[in-house]
Amino acid sequence: MAPTLSIVIPTHKRAAILEKCLEHIEAQTVRDSLEVIVVSDGPDEKTRQLLERKIAETPDTFPVKESMYRYIEIPKSHQGVARNRGVADARASIVLFAQDDIFLAPDACAQHMSSHALLNKKTPEPEAVLGYTTWDPDLIITPLMQWLERSGWQFGYPHIEPFAGSHIPADLQHRYTYTCHLSLPTSVAKAHPFLEDITLYGWEDIEWGMRLAHAGVRLFYQKNARAYHHHPMTMEQSLKRMETLGKAAVIMEEKVPNLSLTPKGWKRLAYPLIALLPTMKGKHTKAFLRGMRV
Repeated sequence: MAPTLSIVIPTHKRAAILEKCLEHIEAQTVRDSLEVIVVSDGPDEKTRQLLERKIAETPDTFPVKESMYRYIEIPKSHQGVARNRGVADARASIVLFAQDDIFLAPDACAQHMSSHALLNKKTPEPEAVLGYTTWDPDLIITPLMQWLERSGWQFGYPHIEPFAGSHIPADLQHRYTYTCHLSLPTSVAKAHPFLEDITLYGWEDIEWGMRLAHAGVRLFYQKNARAYHHHPMTMEQSLKRMETLGKAAVIMEEKVPNLSLTPKGWKRLAYPLIALLPTMKGKHTKAFLRGMRV
């Protein structure tokens, strides 16, 4: 029996958190309809052993006499390459992109599947479905993490709250194509692969989302498909991430000139002033500008 939904998870030497991610997938209400493709971005013995064990266990757990798990190991590249490799092997008509530190709520996959079924009845045009992601409540959620979520510097879900249960406007949707929790027809994912010559973290999903929007693929926000980000964040880690994003923004704009990521116009004048403030926003703006100058 062919799966209904293929879940593609890139990972890199994080077997412990990946195992918890997979446990949440095994608890899905539609688990018998799922295929899970784990792509190890670089060899890792612990990850390989985990998937070998999972593959050996699942035939006795699931009614289909074939493991729900597929394991692919590629030379160290980056997430875009890993996602493309997973999509190439996906057998379901819908693919869900996730991360190894994203814990899906028990009905998350069912929400994605039912959303696509409903959208298919309304229009023949392919559509993507964005699920909602927030911090894992099992973590100690610090004021920094609360600010990152509230401000949109980690995820911009507060900014798209008005579009819950509907489509995000086409001119905005590329900024919310979060590949930690997004599904779309597998045929579309194969026709629009991620860039493979971008090696620095950040913005590859935004660039990909822009191409999807230009191709007429609309983005539906299904807030009822919930997931939890199990990733504690310190101030040092957050500022380092912002510096990397600043550097990556310059590189991405050079490659894709019509993708605006760095501050321009009045923002270019305002950012250095904001960076002087001893606030969360000031510190993160300063780190972003520092990355741009590297």
